[in-house]
Amino acid sequence: MEPTLTSAQARRAALGAQGLAKGRPAAVAAGSVRGVLARLHLLQIDSVNVLSRSHYLPLYSRLGPYDTAIPDRLAGKAPRGMVEYWAHEASYVRPELFADLRAVQRRVWMTAHSMPAGVRDPLSTEIMSLLAGGPPLTAREIAERIGGSSGKPAANWGWNWSASKRILEDLFAAGLLSSAGRTPQFERLYAPTAAVHPAGSAAMEPSDPQEAVLRLTDVAARAHGIATVRCMADYFRLLQRDTAAAVATLVKRGRLRPVRVAGWRAPAYLHAEAVIPRRSSARALLSPFDSMVFERKRLESLFDFRYRLEIYTPPAGRRYGYYVLPFLLGDGFAARVDLKADRTNKALLVQAAHREEGAPAQTAVELAAELRMMADWLGLDDVIVKPSGDLAGALKLAVCRE
Repeated sequence: MEPTLTSAQARRAALGAQGLAKGRPAAVAAGSVRGVLARLHLLQIDSVNVLSRSHYLPLYSRLGPYDTAIPDRLAGKAPRGMVEYWAHEASYVRPELFADLRAVQRRVWMTAHSMPAGVRDPLSTEIMSLLAGGPPLTAREIAERIGGSSGKPAANWGWNWSASKRILEDLFAAGLLSSAGRTPQFERLYAPTAAVHPAGSAAMEPSDPQEAVLRLTDVAARAHGIATVRCMADYFRLLQRDTAAAVATLVKRGRLRPVRVAGWRAPAYLHAEAVIPRRSSARALLSPFDSMVFERKRLESLFDFRYRLEIYTPPAGRRYGYYVLPFLLGDGFAARVDLKADRTNKALLVQAAHREEGAPAQTAVELAAELRMMADWLGLDDVIVKPSGDLAGALKLAVCRE
């Protein structure tokens, strides 16, 4: 008979696997950042910079204040500790995962597949030749150097990108091109993958797709601690039917253990390396793109916490705000805050603050301390709480006492 875990045990298993159950280290070095990446396996990238670049925030949530130059070096200087590729979405990933992710890559939207072969093929060859014989370049620089029709808008191809940009995305998705780093404007610097990946040309050796799914499912299960098939598939955007087959194999090999979780309808699996902490001392603001909150149904099942990203919701329809971060306290979510870095006035703006039902009495005080620490890390001098949300008043008082 399958063992049954309480909902509290499942929560702690998940928090432990994500590196959120323990307190933060006293000092942070490159090894600390590598340790978080080894646990999470990926850091999602996003262009929104209203608070901080999204890939910096999961590291902050687990490590506290740290030097963002560390992940920049890991992504931009040899030997690289992380490379860019499609994972959950566009992400920095451990280089060891690249070949497997490439083997299961299914994204074809916003690429050059719809272009006439007579345009696409010669231009692809020209781009590869240009990058093979020179320094990494941005999409704009490549279009300028190639010139001609490659720099003109492709109005009939949906997204109105230049032909060269669409081909670059195609070559990136195919794993032939990678990123050698980012400019200060966060533009990707394209280069041949073999010149960027720490394994060199060996990184281009193909993986067997079935074995790739098996390994990626194991990695996703380890990152989750406890998960359903749906959760494991979502971590790297695998097909659920392929993931289900991989889960069955991993159960036979003893890597996954079927368990029941109180209140869950779907079958759950505990990873062989999962540890269930006795308690969680978490205190962290989580990015909307943090791997802890990837799968919203899992989040709701684990924590009874309904979370939706409202960036693309019209302002009048938003319930909590534009860039809302959940506040994790102990083994549950105690609040959510809509944050913005006002870099001109050097202030961290709390646009709205909402308390969760059953939140601890010390939520405002703990959140105030977390906001003050985040402001310092971002180089901001002040925390300003606007009068929006049922936690705003108490939070403003607590911030003033900090």
